[in-house]
Amino acid sequence: MKREDLQLYFIMGTSNVSQQEPLAVLEQALRAGITMFQLREKGPNALTGLAYEQFARQCQKRCQHYRVPFIINDDVDLAVRLGADGVHIGQDDEQIAIARKKMANRLLGVSVHSQEELQTAIDHHADYVGIGPIFATTSKSDAQPPCGTIFLQQASKLQPNLPIVAIGGINWTNANVVLQAGADGVAVISAICDSKDIEQTVSMFKSLSRIKK
Repeated sequence: MKREDLQLYFIMGTSNVSQQEPLAVLEQALRAGITMFQLREKGPNALTGLAYEQFARQCQKRCQHYRVPFIINDDVDLAVRLGADGVHIGQDDEQIAIARKKMANRLLGVSVHSQEELQTAIDHHADYVGIGPIFATTSKSDAQPPCGTIFLQQASKLQPNLPIVAIGGINWTNANVVLQAGADGVAVISAICDSKDIEQTVSMFKSLSRIKK
């Protein structure tokens, strides 16, 4: 993968969207220029079974049309079945070693919160890591307390060759702080899902990304 793929990493599930159809939001975000997409179908009203897989395939089809990497959160088996571009797992999800083996030639992203977790991700050849939540977030009910940019800065200096995406409460007004701290890009949920003008929102994020370092 290229570091630029992480520039504006959009994460969405059906429960994150209330004003429009989820696929319409994804379509607008792709057209506007997001650089990677992760399907994260979590929450009390999350799709399951066949409906979940069909929705995933519809998301994948749109990503393929725009040539944007399509990543599935947590569900390694579905990622394998669909031939997704990659999978992203947290510390409570499927073991990293198993995920790496099943997704041998695909992207593996891992959420990390400590030096130990960072090293484990590296040992299992993660293609990139996600660090956060940087700021307080309401998009994930199971999110850890905000950690600020200190660990992000440390990870960036310790592992300069490892692509890093930051997540958690990031919007276009604070994204530059995160990029200056060492992130290659930002992952957002509500900043796009709740936007009244997705094209403008994406454009603002990407203009900030250009002045990193």
